[in-house]
Amino acid sequence: MNIVTGAMGSLIPKLGQLLMEEYKLHKRVKKDVEFLRKELESMHAAPIKVGEVPRDQLDMQVKFWADEVRELSYNMEDVVDKFLVRVEGIQQPHDNTSRLKELKSKMLGLFKKGKNHHRIADAVKEIKEQLPEVAARRDRNKVVVPNPTEPITIDPCLRALYAEATELVGIYGKRDKDLMRLLSMEGDDASKNRLKKVSIVGFGGLGKTTLARAVYDKIKGDFDCRAFFPVGQNPDIKKVFRDILIDLSGGNPHCDLAILDANQLIKKIHDFLENKRYLVIIDDIWDEKLWEGINFAFSSNNNLGSRLITTTRIVSVSNSCCSSDDDSVYQMEPLSVDDSRRLFYNRIFPGESGCPNEFEQVSRDILKKCGGVPLAIITIASALAGGQKVKPKCEWDILLQSLGSGLTEDNSLEEMRRILSFSYSNLPSHLKTCLLYLCIYPEDSEIDRDRLIWKWVTEGFVHHGNQGTSLFLLGLNYFNQLINTSMIQPIYAGIGQVYACRVHDMVLDLICSLSHEAKFVNVLDATGNSMSSEINVRRLSLQNKNEDHQAKILTNIMSMSRVRSITIFPPAVSIMPALSRFEVLRVLDLSDCDLGESSSLQHNLKGVGHLIHLRYLGLKSTGINELPAEIGNLQFLEVLDLEDNHELEALPSTVCKLRRLLCLVVSKCEVVPGVLHNLTSIQVLKEIYVSLNITAQELDNLTRLRELEIEFKDSSLYLYESFVKSLCNLHDIETLSIDCYFGETSFELMDLLGERWVPPVHLGKFVSWMPSQLSALRGWIKRDPSHLSNLSELVLGSVKEVQQEDVEIIGGLMSLRRLCIRSTHQTQRLLVVRADGFRCMVFFRLDCGSAAQIKFEPGALPRVEGVAFSLGVRVAKEDGNCGFDLGLQGNLLSLRQDVYVYMNCGGARVGEAKAAEAAVRHALEAHPNHPQFEISMKPHIAEGAHDDDLCDYEN
Repeated sequence: MNIVTGAMGSLIPKLGQLLMEEYKLHKRVKKDVEFLRKELESMHAAPIKVGEVPRDQLDMQVKFWADEVRELSYNMEDVVDKFLVRVEGIQQPHDNTSRLKELKSKMLGLFKKGKNHHRIADAVKEIKEQLPEVAARRDRNKVVVPNPTEPITIDPCLRALYAEATELVGIYGKRDKDLMRLLSMEGDDASKNRLKKVSIVGFGGLGKTTLARAVYDKIKGDFDCRAFFPVGQNPDIKKVFRDILIDLSGGNPHCDLAILDANQLIKKIHDFLENKRYLVIIDDIWDEKLWEGINFAFSSNNNLGSRLITTTRIVSVSNSCCSSDDDSVYQMEPLSVDDSRRLFYNRIFPGESGCPNEFEQVSRDILKKCGGVPLAIITIASALAGGQKVKPKCEWDILLQSLGSGLTEDNSLEEMRRILSFSYSNLPSHLKTCLLYLCIYPEDSEIDRDRLIWKWVTEGFVHHGNQGTSLFLLGLNYFNQLINTSMIQPIYAGIGQVYACRVHDMVLDLICSLSHEAKFVNVLDATGNSMSSEINVRRLSLQNKNEDHQAKILTNIMSMSRVRSITIFPPAVSIMPALSRFEVLRVLDLSDCDLGESSSLQHNLKGVGHLIHLRYLGLKSTGINELPAEIGNLQFLEVLDLEDNHELEALPSTVCKLRRLLCLVVSKCEVVPGVLHNLTSIQVLKEIYVSLNITAQELDNLTRLRELEIEFKDSSLYLYESFVKSLCNLHDIETLSIDCYFGETSFELMDLLGERWVPPVHLGKFVSWMPSQLSALRGWIKRDPSHLSNLSELVLGSVKEVQQEDVEIIGGLMSLRRLCIRSTHQTQRLLVVRADGFRCMVFFRLDCGSAAQIKFEPGALPRVEGVAFSLGVRVAKEDGNCGFDLGLQGNLLSLRQDVYVYMNCGGARVGEAKAAEAAVRHALEAHPNHPQFEISMKPHIAEGAHDDDLCDYEN
């Protein structure tokens, strides 16, 4: 789907579908449908060209004409969809084939004479009459679509090319030399112990948030409690204080915060922080009045060395944040010329000797206009990065001419908008649509990657390329392309892979403006300025509640019946429209809204069975404990997200009717017999409970499954055999997670997998939380290593023991990026991680309890960013490692994330435990990257314990 062409791309094939004999349209209606299809096909190319031209370069008549075409396509698709849903909805499979054909014939005959045929005939006639008028208006006004600059091709590689935020050029120097000095983290005790406030100020895109985050990550371990909270331009004040309190209390505020007003919440924060040393960062403050409340909440001067950091674009706000003599304003400066050049070149010419001579002058000119602003540099560099091949110089020259006068503090907003608009205009039309859709999310949202892609799919934004290609995987390619253009910012998981994204507030401003102009999404935010009472509202995003303004607008929207998509965020759930008002709704996302027993809105969900066009139903973390049986009416549902609803113990049997379901996510929810067997389209099935042999057998039918997360509620050899037999038929599996809580009997399942299952070559993730041995894994690798050639993540939560041979065999898996293994009955006392294995490892965890020590050879884990491992103090001492040298100092040179050391002191002397802890701490503190680290000692050594005392064992 394209924001300019509307539903035309999906409507044209549907009109062709209507012409099929099975729908038995009247001959005259068929003729009209054929006319419409040909007319729309001839018109389709022009709106696509319109979409490739920046809106500000289009003539008003072109915009008006394109808007008319879009609305006509939406209206026509609504009519066609209603007809197709009613016809296809009655064609349910039946055991008796001849009876089915007879029933189908009779029903279609009724439709031919019934109101549905009349309705579509009338609609076709009306649209047919309107099309010539639209075409004539285009000709009469001599609409000419200018030829845009050829779109830049974005590198479609699947890994993010974006550097992590803390690696922005110049961050480390600014953090260590300037901010740490202003925060007085070093110096005399009187200076360190005073409450200190620092405000970072500078215009948008300079990297204020990145700098604040870098400082936060460096010093957070020195404080009793901490919080990093983004505020944004139009905050819900109560939500700000509520979320700050939740973060500070570690998610357990010990009271019902929903019933408290802003003043009560401020007092709660104030009282909570009494006698605590805290670190709080309030990011992106726009309002001095909001600061007054924040300032009171953090006004407790308890001389414990607390620190409060704010960021803002507004100088007057930063001055308000730093009103006392102990406070400091830090003026964020642009990057130097050298740092700007390094950042720019590293994005475009990675791994090469530098910038070719022919690009040097145009690079200098472009960087001059970027004004040392990291966001501008990265965005422009990403537009010029051509994947395997650098863009030709002529495109660099075109970009340079489009950048205007360049970025300065006086014109930063206007020129930054120009830079971002250039990058947006050069996106392919399908990526523009996907990017604009992100305006449904509030500022600073962490947007889950998979949920976003499924919403794109069900909204119709993702179209088939090659037949048989998963729409989700195509959508994943779209997502990665947007990452590569730097129009969205990646959020990384522990293995360096992107699991979510965030939209920079300046990009969000741009896409909200473009979306509003194109009537793409109607947003109800804290201001209500984006909301309108237009007739043809197609997509709604309800973000905030204002009883006097937005609720009234919702009531006045004349045609809620035309809304195709609605996303509701928790602050606005109380003004959720009745589901009966929606006639063609395809996407309903209520994630994180309270619909549980205590909510007055629980009854609203009971109307969901009437939403027969629904493709996406998002109910994550809504607190529901029962799903209406009417869910089976949703014949076209493709995504059902029920994650984190732990009170929901079972799915209704009517789920078996959802034959088009592609993704089902639950939270350890039991599936009754007969449900899975019919879900033959399903690709993702997460966190299901399986308790019966017959249920395990039903997996045999789900041949399109790509992801399976399953937990066995019962334990029996027959159950496991049925499961393994079914698994052997699931040839598309990429992710497999298995769980079971039945002790030694669970070894049987891993043994069966080792004997009877051959992992498919595209298996990328294998997780097992059940007790097992490594013999199955050894067997797979030794039998044919190519079957695990794409395995990037391996988690074994409870293996009997790990031998040196296992470490070396697993280390040979060339694609492995994340490894987590926990041993329960370790016998080998020393495990060495050698330099010739684990060449792609990003996160490494090996926990062998108190019975072993882990050592790292020089050159081991060359790409690892985070490690977690165990140290048996008594074993190390007995085996002669009196200095507790684990190979940390001078090795693991890519470490940048947290390091966790599980120090098992059982059976050792207190003095030995202290010496081990000191040795490991010294090695980590001496590491050149200064990673954050945590050393946990079991059992904990009590104060006053003598060095000769024996540490008790602790299980």
